[in-house]
Amino acid sequence: MRNERLEAWVSLVAAHTCPSRIHWCDGSDAELADLRERLQADGTLIRLNDDAFPGCFLHRSHPNDAVPIEQRRFVSTASEQDAGPTNHWLAEDEAYRHVWPWFSKAMIGRTLYVVPYLLVSPRSKYAQVGVQLTDSPLVVLLLAMLTRMGRVALQHLGRSGDFARGLHCLVTCDPEQRCLVRFPATQTCWSIGTAYPKDATLLESHVLSLVSSLAPEEGYLAEHMSVARVTNPEGTAHYVAAAFPSGCGKTLLATLTPSVPGWAVELVADGLCLLRVGKEGRLWALNPAAGSDRMVGESKRPVASASGVSRARDGLFTNVALRRDGSAWWENCGEPAGEGVLDWQALPWSPGSHRSAAHPNARFIAAGHHYPNASGFFDEAEGVPLSAILFGGRRPELVPLIFEATSWEHGVYVAATSRSEAAPGSARAAGLLRNDPMAMLPFCSYNMADYFSHWLRLGPQLYRPPRIFHVNWFRADARGRLLWPGFAENIRVLEWVFERVERRIDARRTPIGFVPHALDTRGLDLDADTLERLLQVDVRGWLQEAEANQSFLSIFEQRLPRALLREQQALVRRLLAATN
Repeated sequence: MRNERLEAWVSLVAAHTCPSRIHWCDGSDAELADLRERLQADGTLIRLNDDAFPGCFLHRSHPNDAVPIEQRRFVSTASEQDAGPTNHWLAEDEAYRHVWPWFSKAMIGRTLYVVPYLLVSPRSKYAQVGVQLTDSPLVVLLLAMLTRMGRVALQHLGRSGDFARGLHCLVTCDPEQRCLVRFPATQTCWSIGTAYPKDATLLESHVLSLVSSLAPEEGYLAEHMSVARVTNPEGTAHYVAAAFPSGCGKTLLATLTPSVPGWAVELVADGLCLLRVGKEGRLWALNPAAGSDRMVGESKRPVASASGVSRARDGLFTNVALRRDGSAWWENCGEPAGEGVLDWQALPWSPGSHRSAAHPNARFIAAGHHYPNASGFFDEAEGVPLSAILFGGRRPELVPLIFEATSWEHGVYVAATSRSEAAPGSARAAGLLRNDPMAMLPFCSYNMADYFSHWLRLGPQLYRPPRIFHVNWFRADARGRLLWPGFAENIRVLEWVFERVERRIDARRTPIGFVPHALDTRGLDLDADTLERLLQVDVRGWLQEAEANQSFLSIFEQRLPRALLREQQALVRRLLAATN
């Protein structure tokens, strides 16, 4: 079945970019095997040791292209007010005058790949089609891992013109010609000058920027969340979503191997999530992706077993080190490096080197069914009902290990005013706090004041809303040492969340929300004083935090929902009362 609107768009792009040939991807095993062979032949991919990492490959980025595009991400809307104060706005005519010419004849001598893909299970009424045009065979392989790519998407699309359009071209890794432009009104995204997976595949931009801009009109939200199925020793399960900025542990939480016997955690969604009001008046979470893209290099502590990466297969590593035996290695993967290691730039490296062997933003990408702890609900057509949502970020000071919001409106306020330090591997300077509402700052392609309103409107529609929490795994002492062990021990925090959801445990009311009286720390090298510091609420410090919140909220001026202003004022009143 032909699709005239898709064919017309492909012809338009081909006439502008001038590729030597056009290849329509079908997603077949033969097609993908051929691409892997060619990428190995030209050195783009390196086959890893099959005994250690069966079916896995290594890709090394250009040194200028190892972190996400941040300052050169633009939103093109009818007016600057529609983009809002948190986005870099680019007028549409400016985009076509300055960026579109960069694509001119950019694919001469190269192949233009037409990559149709499906978001959400084909069994779901919420399934959506995207089509990416790219000159990168690596992007084709990545989309094959992360989505349902090929014929299944074209069959779902039929003759419809309702599909997201993505255009990607490598051209050069010159930072001055790297950019990403999103056009929400036409569901279009351009990416040029980068092979960085998240910015080259445009999947994240499709879900979190393009779909997100349409989602409220259609009754749902597209979110930067991981989702886990958490089961207690009695066999009771709850679904928990985690929305943290990139590199702050949302995937590690959803893939952890619990340290407390009897508990189990299974991955349902990894970083991309659609939320909708569903049966029983609950908030349901749906996984749009078919694969997982996670960091392996950001931690200061061993994470291999916690993340499942050491047991995964048929995936792609980016910017890790290469051992002499052909296996992948990164700092704190749980094993010694050995001799003869090449770092992520293919330079000789030894444990005494004054640089990291793996890039802090090193990643592992694979289809979801290759992860050992992927839930049977990973590909669920209807999604799963959420019992709790965890927001959070990197805060070495002030913010407790966990606290619970007192209401839906308060929870939206907590998420909207969340601040975080930059994660390792980020393009941002370390140590500086940045507001990152709902962990969506880099992605939300419309005015965030409207985005907050959409969140607030969900509350009255929910008969059984999920409880909202804020977590902070990164509280540190004066020497910068983390106070909480994290990773597998985070199950102890989830246990408290579990108990609160089931209304089986009381909590201490503080000006910022409900804080645990205690946590189960049996077997941990964690004394009572340290736990007290982890759960401490410094009222004077929070007054300063409230001032920073006010400054951030004020940038939205009259567009800001009044409910958030009321929550801001109520927080200040509670804090002032607590100081007297």
